[in-house]
Amino acid sequence: MAQRIQPVWSRRKFLGMSALGAVGLTACGGGPPAAPPVEVQVPQEILDAAASYRGSSVGMLSQKLYSDAANAALDRSLQAFAQATGTTVQNDLVSGDAGDMVAKMDAEVKAGTARDLAFMSDQRFVGQLQNLGDLTDLTDVVEEMKGLYGEPASEAKNYCVFDGRWYAIPYHFIAAGMYLRKDWYAEKGIPIKPTYSWEELRDNALAVSDPAQRRFGWGITVNRSGDANGFIESVVNAYGGAIADNTGQRVVFNSPETVEAISFIGDIYTNPKYEPMLPPGIEAWTDTGNNENWLAGIIGLTNNQYSIYADSKTKGNPVYENTHPFNGAYGPAIDRPLAIGQSNSFVVFKGAKNPDLAKQVAKFMVSGSALLGVAKEAPCLVNPSWERVWDSDPYYTSGDPAFAAIREQTRQELPITTATGYSFPQPPSPGQQAAVAAYLLTDMMQSVIQGTSPAEAVATTHDRMVDIFEQQGYRQ
Repeated sequence: MAQRIQPVWSRRKFLGMSALGAVGLTACGGGPPAAPPVEVQVPQEILDAAASYRGSSVGMLSQKLYSDAANAALDRSLQAFAQATGTTVQNDLVSGDAGDMVAKMDAEVKAGTARDLAFMSDQRFVGQLQNLGDLTDLTDVVEEMKGLYGEPASEAKNYCVFDGRWYAIPYHFIAAGMYLRKDWYAEKGIPIKPTYSWEELRDNALAVSDPAQRRFGWGITVNRSGDANGFIESVVNAYGGAIADNTGQRVVFNSPETVEAISFIGDIYTNPKYEPMLPPGIEAWTDTGNNENWLAGIIGLTNNQYSIYADSKTKGNPVYENTHPFNGAYGPAIDRPLAIGQSNSFVVFKGAKNPDLAKQVAKFMVSGSALLGVAKEAPCLVNPSWERVWDSDPYYTSGDPAFAAIREQTRQELPITTATGYSFPQPPSPGQQAAVAAYLLTDMMQSVIQGTSPAEAVATTHDRMVDIFEQQGYRQ
């Protein structure tokens, strides 16, 4: 019997108790400035579509957002749906960084014990689940939604579509972000720019560091975490390397460009010159380490989803006013950041007991007050994935200075091509997703820090990637 995924929070059951179309739900928490209250409305067309499911239930998995307030707001929107439609929505939160999420979901589908639907990062997980045969074709739902909301984020067309068919419904967009302390930069006379090279960021981080004042300019770990995976892969791509070729099926990791990138990263963590800019314990950080240290005012640069930006704004942390968010860094092989972003997207599992109700839940959550309530609790972390939803409320058009750059990420022309011929985003690659999820990149960096040469570490990691790609059915 398949082992069930253990939720991060205890299970919640939202029992439908009325047929009201609107349920007043206000934001919780007392830290200023509080998010404005949002009355979650269930549109009449959703009520009509869900009428035949009254008294039934649906099981859902939610990839845990890096904001407790956003997770709570998500639950409030689900509760509003359940109360208004007379249904039960059973929701569990799961961590996307546990490393075994796909394996457990696949086991549940194969055992006939899976929940009806889930949302998760399309970039990280949808390709693997589709390759395993676990997902239902949702093209009809997406085409219907295009008529209502326009086009989804550019990246979703790459990560949710297989053989011309949609296997995931874009839910909300998560921008790729980097953040630096603009007040520290100003003190040193370093200009604030829309973006920087990786070498500039390294040198600036050293310049603004002052360990005696607990100021550490570099706040990016290479320990096992999603943020570290993203950092390492971004540098490799910016230097002209890649995990896979443009088909997504053949490993090309072992290249001179990749070795150069890993040498650059390794030097930061091993060269005594850069020791003053590294905060104590950075080698052991997980995905919460940079959040905590950024919000504590200890680090001057980090890469992250907009969770830290959201937390600093909603909780009145003074670091918010001193934050310069930007779209990432470039390198020798490209003159602009590979800031593609990702969408948390809904999937419906094969064998779902109530797939039609699951589709109604997904359609409800992507827009209107259901999304707005979550977005206001996590400013700039939770953003519309659909073009017309961006124009649906003044909050999205003028609620924060960062929204303009985030929206541009959703509609930029893709792919972006490096000087070495790799185009990003590449086609969804179960092999690449599985290799990153197995933390091969962070393990490689740990071996470099412990003394392995970058060339040897890259070659070993290439061989490990080949094994994973072949396990996914791609002969090398």
